[in-house]
Amino acid sequence: MKSGTFAGARTFLSAAITPLEADLRQHPTLWGVWGLLRTGKSARREGAAPKGVSNKGENGFTLIELVIGAALMSLILVSAYMCLHAALASQKLIEPRVEVLQTARVAMALMTADLRSACPLSSDFDFLGTHRMQGDTEADSLDFATHNYTPRRAREGDFCEVSLFMDKDPASGQFSLWRRRNPRIALDPLSGGSREEIARGVAGLKFEYSDGLDWYDTWGDSDRRGKAQFSLRVRSNLSGMPEAVRITLWLNPNARQKQPDAQESSTNEPPLVFQTVARLNLADSSQTAPASSTNSVSDTSTQNQAPGQAPGGAP
Repeated sequence: MKSGTFAGARTFLSAAITPLEADLRQHPTLWGVWGLLRTGKSARREGAAPKGVSNKGENGFTLIELVIGAALMSLILVSAYMCLHAALASQKLIEPRVEVLQTARVAMALMTADLRSACPLSSDFDFLGTHRMQGDTEADSLDFATHNYTPRRAREGDFCEVSLFMDKDPASGQFSLWRRRNPRIALDPLSGGSREEIARGVAGLKFEYSDGLDWYDTWGDSDRRGKAQFSLRVRSNLSGMPEAVRITLWLNPNARQKQPDAQESSTNEPPLVFQTVARLNLADSSQTAPASSTNSVSDTSTQNQAPGQAPGGAP
């Protein structure tokens, strides 16, 4: 009874599946999927096996199954390779910029710290800022003195002569930012001491100086010829110290690459620009000191006069 029931169910399922297989044969992809769903039986088989014939030898993968598996594996490998390539390209692009950002942060911090404690350089030059050009590159220089110095040797104080300038490295052909420091008072305040490199791959350096009202490209009279003779009014940037200095620094984003000058000019990637403003905290005290000393001298001379005597000693 049970065998007759199973035989009837099998006949019914075969009659129901046969039209479905006929429709699936018209679509190779669906026919392959149907072959995968069948438990190891061949999807290309035209009909059911006759009675008494075993199907054990037909278990396995067909050619369509192997092609589909290989295609899926290829898609997975290509996707993984593209993800890995994108990650490596992003790392290669970001790492130089991270190094440039760190270099700019350190260079700006060093220059700002020196300028905040700036003081008059000498009796001839209080503060000297020069506008320079090296080819098409802005390469300003700055000479001043600062109290931002920790003595390292005997007979040294916190006074230190500082110079900021650009110089070209003959090996790489790129500009670097240098700082000269001389903690000893020299006859020539613009020379002597030791210098250190604080930034590489510099594409430009510009200093601007403010007297509280206007911004100037230069400060001080380096040639001592008196720039005021060429102007109808006295300009505040000829002597004394500015109230603030604006620093603009251009850095090459690909400073690691050593490129010839011809290739550097043909690159389309612009340099990274960094800018900050440093206020000179000791500028007001240095400018008001001579005036206060003059007033104190005049007050002392007035107190030493006899009652009823005019200034200068005349009765």
